Amino acid sequence: MKRYIIVLLSLLAVTFSACAQKTGPGYVVGFYNLENLFDIYHDDGKNDYQYLPDGSNQWTETKYKKKVHNMARVIRAMADDNARFHTILGVSEIENRHVLEDLVCDPQIASANFQIIHFDGPDRRGVDVALLYRPDQFTVLESRSIPFTFDSKIKFDLTPIEQEEFRTRDVLMVRGMMGGEMFAFYVCHLPSRLGGKGADLRSRGGEIIYQDAMKLMQEFPGIKIAAMGDMNDNPTDESMAVYLHGKEKMEEVTSEDFYDPFLSMYKDGYGTLAYRGEWSIFDLILVNETLAKGTTGSLQLQPLVRRRGKTYFGRVFQKDFMTQQEGQYQGTPLRTFSNGAFVGGYSDHYPTYILIGKNK
Repeated sequence: MKRYIIVLLSLLAVTFSACAQKTGPGYVVGFYNLENLFDIYHDDGKNDYQYLPDGSNQWTETKYKKKVHNMARVIRAMADDNARFHTILGVSEIENRHVLEDLVCDPQIASANFQIIHFDGPDRRGVDVALLYRPDQFTVLESRSIPFTFDSKIKFDLTPIEQEEFRTRDVLMVRGMMGGEMFAFYVCHLPSRLGGKGADLRSRGGEIIYQDAMKLMQEFPGIKIAAMGDMNDNPTDESMAVYLHGKEKMEEVTSEDFYDPFLSMYKDGYGTLAYRGEWSIFDLILVNETLAKGTTGSLQLQPLVRRRGKTYFGRVFQKDFMTQQEGQYQGTPLRTFSNGAFVGGYSDHYPTYILIGKNK
């Protein structure tokens, strides 16, 4: 079913006038694809030549600083809407730790005192995932970088030789304490859709997260888990619905499932990115049963958006300054480059987040 831009714009206008922008007490957990946040220096082993001063993008210090400033502006805008900074913010398409250090030190968000968890990964393009967190609200106990493997019953299109040569982003897992309870956060950027391919690889990515999460739940009974990332798939695709066991309705979720708050939003026409006039939600956050339902007095997922009698437990964050206001791509995310020209935008994805609070 087509999700045209004009439908989304009218839907967003109604939604954000109807929902409370200042949420109650709780922890904001979100994800943002920063769309090629590269510095201006070459990193050995990374295909970053396009993002050098003499590269095809003529990636100068001025452009880089503008990009960092823009990313910080969006994070600040989310904090203003929520009356607090994120406790947890997963990010993707970052080149290295250096760009994140510049980002968290930007004056717009420096007061959050975000700390960084990042591992250099094997991706051919040279982009990684990472996690930003507030140390006053989240205490890290463990972090791991989980590699992509082909140890699965999934039938892959790649030959054994191609599998050995395949390189993509690792999955980041961070376990720690928040509000006196144990949490684990997975951050991922699953393989690309380039050329209409890779569905089997994204299914394997979902399977990797799911298998690791199930082991954690056995080792730490009651742990609360959120899996987030640019899935390069919609909530209805096999990687999310089958291999990550994403469910639309909370009452359907068992201890072996994840609740996907963006599945119903996707069906209702929401999107985080647009391609040829059709909207998708690739930027997902799924939570396990313990976090989705909670128990009395414990932390659980909280409602964020209410519209026409319907409650949503996730939010796609969109502001006019983040959106193309005219031309061919009017109404879509205002990206850094358009048709090869630097336009000084933000990202080709809108960020998403959830709210976690006490179940009374």
